[in-house]
Amino acid sequence: MNKAKPTSPFRLASLLSLQKDPKIALQLFKNPNHNPNDTEAPPLKPFRYNLLHYDLSITKLGRAKMHQLKHDTRVIPEEIIFCNVISFYGRARLLEHALQVFDEMLSFNVQRTVKSFNTLSNALLTCGKLDRMKELFQLMEKYVSPDACSYNILIHGCVVSRRLEDAWMVFDEMLKKRLQPTVVTFGTLLYGLCLELRVDEALKLKEDMMRVYNVKPDGQVFASLIKGLCAVGELSLALGFKEEIVRNKIEMDAAIYSTLISALFKAGRKNEVPGILMEMKERGCRPNSVTYNALISGFCKENDFEAAFTILDEMGHKGCKANTISYNVILGGLCKDGKCSEAKDLFEDMPRQGCNPDVVSYRILFDGLCDRMRFGEAALILDEMIFKGFVPRSARIHSFVGQLCEIGNVEVLWTVLYTLIKGNVIDFDTWRTVISKMCKDDMLLNASQLVESLIRP
Repeated sequence: MNKAKPTSPFRLASLLSLQKDPKIALQLFKNPNHNPNDTEAPPLKPFRYNLLHYDLSITKLGRAKMHQLKHDTRVIPEEIIFCNVISFYGRARLLEHALQVFDEMLSFNVQRTVKSFNTLSNALLTCGKLDRMKELFQLMEKYVSPDACSYNILIHGCVVSRRLEDAWMVFDEMLKKRLQPTVVTFGTLLYGLCLELRVDEALKLKEDMMRVYNVKPDGQVFASLIKGLCAVGELSLALGFKEEIVRNKIEMDAAIYSTLISALFKAGRKNEVPGILMEMKERGCRPNSVTYNALISGFCKENDFEAAFTILDEMGHKGCKANTISYNVILGGLCKDGKCSEAKDLFEDMPRQGCNPDVVSYRILFDGLCDRMRFGEAALILDEMIFKGFVPRSARIHSFVGQLCEIGNVEVLWTVLYTLIKGNVIDFDTWRTVISKMCKDDMLLNASQLVESLIRP
């Protein structure tokens, strides 16, 4: 008797979406692999839930509770219940449901305060709907007075949409309404300025927030400034801000240290990196994957692959699992240095290390093999890549096919074109490259054979 296969995370999400009864949905969520008829089955590993599973379960239960409340006139629900449901819908990118809950609040005799408007505005922000955020803000002003949080959300929306001038207009309006800007306000504006490398303006704003508005910068403000300064090559000034953080006993996370490590390598000052790592240890700030990846990247740029592999091993010993970025950085460095065999060995070892190659991994190795004219190996990687559902860059495919035509390697060319057709990723430009090259070099017979072999059932 064949035993049922364990439920996959994708299957559970599908079952939860289709289930109408919230109680059954909750049971599915709690016991996705429960089989009451199989009492001898060994215990399964803990199920790997994701955010969608939680959102589907919570929203179904939320709808059910709201339906009960609507028909129970003895109970007037609190506003926070609706805010939570709106927030969950926003996180699940179910914006129309969030808007519906917001509209239905009045039918439950619940007054919508600025908190409800802010929650919906934040849901719109999560879904990337800046224009609708502005419309909601105008509607809000008719019913309630926007607070500092309302303006902060709108400023955040403008910044992430790269509309910094609009963010400043919202900030000016905030001041006109005599609302006190918070550290979140300045942190968001500073982030936007540094994102566009307008570091001088960011430095001035940092001084103004302290001198004019009496708002002390927090770790997020310093993180944005340090990242911006490192990006424009002002490393000494960035290190000065790091010292200011230490003096003021402001909590500093691994992201700031990781930025400084990358900048030190870039500036040729890798001898200062051990001091940064020592300071992290002294301040109780554990390196994370971003920190280790910064170290790996720095060593790879100097072709010090032995040091990069040492860091890769250290990650495992320190309980920080290497991710695809860690491996891809080394793969890229090896391929760039012409060490394609070493790159292939690392690529093939990734699954054994519990880290499967992604589309970037395949592209790096494929490009590296093509650059070194190892076309047979590149064709095999291409076939595996497309089989896994990944697609190379179209420009690289055209270049690869063109190179095969140039050297007249018809055997590999046939294999490559068959792979592209099988994966339904071949385009007109690739065909044109093949036919034009072959006809130009008096290889019309080979071109005819090629086309016949590919279209033959």
